[in-house]
Amino acid sequence: MQDIIQQLEEKRAAARLGGGQKRIDAQHSKGKLTARERLDLLLDPGSFEEWDMFVEHTCNDFGMADQKVPGDGVVTGYGTINGRLVFVFSQDFTVFGGALSSMHAAKICKIMDKALQAGAPVIGLNDSGGARIQEGVDSLAGYAEVFQRNVMASGVVPQLSVIMGPCAGGAVYSPAMTDFIFMVKDSSYMFVTGPDVVKTVTQEVVTQEQLGGAVTHTTKSSVADLALENDVETLHQTRRFFDFLPLSNREQPPVRVTHDPVTRQDMSLDTLVPANPNKPYDMKELITKLVDEGDFFEIQPGYAKNIIIGFARIEGRTIGIVANQPMVLAGCLDIDSSRKGARFVRFCDCFNIPIVTLVDVPGFLPGTAQEYGGIIKHGAKLLFAYAEATVPKVTLITRKAYGGAYDVMSSKHLRGDVNFAWPTAEIAVMGPKGAVEIIFRGDIGDKAKIDAKAEEYRQKFANPFVAGHRGFIDDVIMPHGTRFRIARSLAMLRDKKLENPWKKHDNIPL
Repeated sequence: MQDIIQQLEEKRAAARLGGGQKRIDAQHSKGKLTARERLDLLLDPGSFEEWDMFVEHTCNDFGMADQKVPGDGVVTGYGTINGRLVFVFSQDFTVFGGALSSMHAAKICKIMDKALQAGAPVIGLNDSGGARIQEGVDSLAGYAEVFQRNVMASGVVPQLSVIMGPCAGGAVYSPAMTDFIFMVKDSSYMFVTGPDVVKTVTQEVVTQEQLGGAVTHTTKSSVADLALENDVETLHQTRRFFDFLPLSNREQPPVRVTHDPVTRQDMSLDTLVPANPNKPYDMKELITKLVDEGDFFEIQPGYAKNIIIGFARIEGRTIGIVANQPMVLAGCLDIDSSRKGARFVRFCDCFNIPIVTLVDVPGFLPGTAQEYGGIIKHGAKLLFAYAEATVPKVTLITRKAYGGAYDVMSSKHLRGDVNFAWPTAEIAVMGPKGAVEIIFRGDIGDKAKIDAKAEEYRQKFANPFVAGHRGFIDDVIMPHGTRFRIARSLAMLRDKKLENPWKKHDNIPL
């Protein structure tokens, strides 16, 4: 018995050491934590239950029979974050560069299967050189097994990928199918083909950071959602982010105690919208004054800045916020913002998170670049997402709601539950000047007449009352009372039940 216990301790020590102290030191010298250190920071102290610590690869080719490390390059198991269950895997770059083998993949698949059964999220900490070349097709099969589970878990439990080192080739497709991706600046990257292959095929000279770094993927490609400074900050923000999410699609989001009174009024909101309809203002000011303690977790802040998405709380309950940003492109919808908003709305709908939409949109961005890029189909994604969503939907029009963009932004016609407007709201087919120049095109040369007709159009539509007369707006509210009115609406909708017709799945315009 004593011999077995000693062997057990030796194996545990070998597994904890990973690729050895020299490689651990190399990891630290790059400013990176080891796989186990990351889990220590991510999970509550003492909560981690590790599985498959003694698993080893089964490859005997190319000298691999003499290179076996317990754990095989990935640490897997479950634990808690602020007392709530989560399944995790953390790839160990010190063991074969974190390369994925068939057994490495089997470990990940095991915890994903159990997460689905237990109804708990999966967080993957990725730090891998890719497929383990010595295993050939077995490694590729391992990736495909993980991919299949990503798809099966989609919309059932939240999946979060944290890229903390290299993630290249086929390895990128597993994170791509998860719900959110966080990256670490200067030490993580994602690409299908690396700089050397790019140079050979296209003659482009590009660095790893330029091709697939954190800044690239959070500002240009929208592959990733957040770029964070280092491992410690990334894991801290992951813990904070996790607190907004329900454990599965069968649960409601968590409720957090708040000391921010729901009746709080903010008189400064009465002057937030400028008198000049062409002057911008910062929609983030409204968001922070609306939500509990001003706590807003923004997603993709560096991409498509003309729309704002993220999580917050009202009365301690998670909400998703989608808001036009007048500071960027006047808040117009374009290809990028439509895609960004649509995916977020669909995530919220998957996981029972009410959606609050703040509208100031003059329309869709015009131009050949947008039309050739497919704005019609991409804009339809956002429309489709809102129309399909069955979670509570509360909408507030602060200023402009013009044309098709009015319809798209969670209007009453797309099953918006409660639709408010501020007195500054303007709901019309288009702006007064453009409308009058079309209606009275024969009088274009008569500036005085056009100006008079534009003013007449403005008087008719530059207010929320026409839409109110039709029942498309439930109430016109004072800005300073916005928090209370939205909170009361969300409370009323808490037990809302709405089901879409039975279908295998929809066919969203991809």
